[in-house]
Amino acid sequence: MTDMRTPLRRVRGLGSATSGTEHFWQQRLTAVANLFLISFFVILVIALHNESYADVRAAFANPLVGIAMALVTVSAAIHMRLGMQVIIEDYVHGGMKVILVILNTFFAVAIAGASLFAIVKMSFGV
Repeated sequence: MTDMRTPLRRVRGLGSATSGTEHFWQQRLTAVANLFLISFFVILVIALHNESYADVRAAFANPLVGIAMALVTVSAAIHMRLGMQVIIEDYVHGGMKVILVILNTFFAVAIAGASLFAIVKMSFGV
């Protein structure tokens, strides 16, 4: 049987992709984190659904709520980017693949940035 890996890859135990396992674990880790973080977000939304705007701002002024919402945003954006990257890599062929992966990253960063800006604005009452 022919081994197509280089001697260095055989020593390190890495395949041709070198980052597939890391990508797999990042996606699983963010999925588990999202279970808890988005549950907190849903509970918060249910608790605040009949409250006034001032009460919602007061809730976001609590550092724990602000930090939790920031963690929800970051974890969900990372998970979204990783998931869409897998879909793009699996189903898009040709020159558009690289462009779409780049646009996917920019989109995830833009969504996370806008969400974090809104959270900071709500938390600090600016």
